[in-house]
Amino acid sequence: MYKNDSNYLRELIRILVRNLGILDRSEASCCGTTLSQCHAIIEIGRKKEISLNELAETLNLDNSTMSRTVNNLVSQELAIRETHPEDRRYLVIRLTGKGLEVFKTIESNMEVYYKDVFASIPEDKREQVIESMILLVEAVNKNKCCK
Repeated sequence: MYKNDSNYLRELIRILVRNLGILDRSEASCCGTTLSQCHAIIEIGRKKEISLNELAETLNLDNSTMSRTVNNLVSQELAIRETHPEDRRYLVIRLTGKGLEVFKTIESNMEVYYKDVFASIPEDKREQVIESMILLVEAVNKNKCCK
């Protein structure tokens, strides 16, 4: 494999995703949530309130999968689901006090972790890494897998 080869890029991304996935699972499980619940908590916490459709779209999941995830968060008293007062077809999802605490713990753990990762990158390469990550995210968003 050559460093300028798409297979090498694929391998590096696979390793990165795998390593971050392991991190996500361990961080999420310490808060008593699954990986999908963890992602949902983060999105809800950052937006303060969000519709089920918007949450499913943001996390790239179908509505039924997202609905099950939200139902589990509600049953664990981490989130509440309410009908919008002006549009009864619109469900609003918010975190409870307990959910906010989980959100803050996840965000705090991730902030510490990524500060350590960033500090491990040589200072003169940090901007290059960020620019490259932006390009990679844009390229991935433009070229969806499994069309």
